[in-house]
Amino acid sequence: MDKTKAKAAALARRQRRVRGKVSGSAERPRLRVTRSNANIYAQVIDDGTGRTLVSASTLDAELKGVLESSSNTDAAKAVGELVARRAVDAGISQVVFDRGGRLYHGRVKSLAEGARGAGLTF
Repeated sequence: MDKTKAKAAALARRQRRVRGKVSGSAERPRLRVTRSNANIYAQVIDDGTGRTLVSASTLDAELKGVLESSSNTDAAKAVGELVARRAVDAGISQVVFDRGGRLYHGRVKSLAEGARGAGLTF
């Protein structure tokens, strides 16, 4: 197995492990963070019904023209604030954080701090 496949397999294992422990409900949905090299995405998901309640990403029209870069901690914080504002508008104040198998560091941490700053509790 080459290095790229091994890293992808390790990430998939960590994602499965986190999802085994973290589950969202109607009262407290799951805030899922997905990160690529170019962008960062956040979704608030009710696992009971399997529906995405709120989402935001660096690709949103609201952020696209404002951000200097879509792949840094400032962009991640802006996405966190945007998803939190949308969640609060939808009546969601508490969530369970799902870091998606990534370390709680860098862009993932910045998104979480932005969401907390904008009113989400987790």
